[in-house]
Amino acid sequence: MESLLSLSFDYLSSNDGVEIRKGLRQLEGLLAPICLSRYNTSSAAQDRQSSVVGSGASNQASSNQSTKELSSLKGDPAFRELFKLQEGFEWNVATRLILTLERLLSHPSTGHYDLLLVSTLDTLHGMLLLHPPSRSLFAREVYMNLLLDLLEPTNCPAIQSSALLTLVTALLGEPRNVRCFEAVDGILAVTSLLKGRETGREVKMRTVEFLYFYLMPETPQGAKGNGLNSGLQRSPSKRLNGKGTPVHPKEVETKTTEEKQGLLGRHLSNVEDLVEDLRESNVFGANLV
Repeated sequence: MESLLSLSFDYLSSNDGVEIRKGLRQLEGLLAPICLSRYNTSSAAQDRQSSVVGSGASNQASSNQSTKELSSLKGDPAFRELFKLQEGFEWNVATRLILTLERLLSHPSTGHYDLLLVSTLDTLHGMLLLHPPSRSLFAREVYMNLLLDLLEPTNCPAIQSSALLTLVTALLGEPRNVRCFEAVDGILAVTSLLKGRETGREVKMRTVEFLYFYLMPETPQGAKGNGLNSGLQRSPSKRLNGKGTPVHPKEVETKTTEEKQGLLGRHLSNVEDLVEDLRESNVFGANLV
């Protein structure tokens, strides 16, 4: 697996869009056998071929596969190996994808690079789900600002939507990241996107979904686990920061829905309606009583 990751990282470190695309396809080919339940060697060969000729064949092949439940992955030897490798800076996929986003943003906005940005965000979104400790990277303002930059109106709707989904995953179960999001005016960035006249309907729907998520009451880190991370989650004291050094645990403030409502109310007038909808619809299984 190290050799496969090394090859994809070599491609991702390039400034050439074609090379970056190859790197992303290599990662997709590596992750597909882990995430799809009926993935076989012929599918893998088809994915490797499509990494050169385009994404259509791979998308068609993937559409014929069914995804595994996240809770079942901990018994997969390939997943366990990948998870273990993510604990070191050298093989951490999320870090490489973040650096790829930075390079892509330095290029002029074109259809080709927009597609690469969306693909990179989608892969990052998946890796943050597969390896929750990598979310700690977004406790750093420089990386949080990177996601927020992708919400700017100069970006296309597909990039904005993918950035919102990735932002949700980066904040999921990470109060420290949420505090970083608030500190760098993330609430202002999201509400400005929602209120923007040029913002399309689909992006506005994604933005409202994000606000529902943000308003959820928080649980302190480590207070409860889930089936995916049981036996695989590293202790917070060993999580990586962007420089590959340990992040030592500190007491992190958690906020209630009412406290978040006050912060959001500085930028949005109808926050009470959002909270009421959240209570009535029980979105995400929320308990706001």
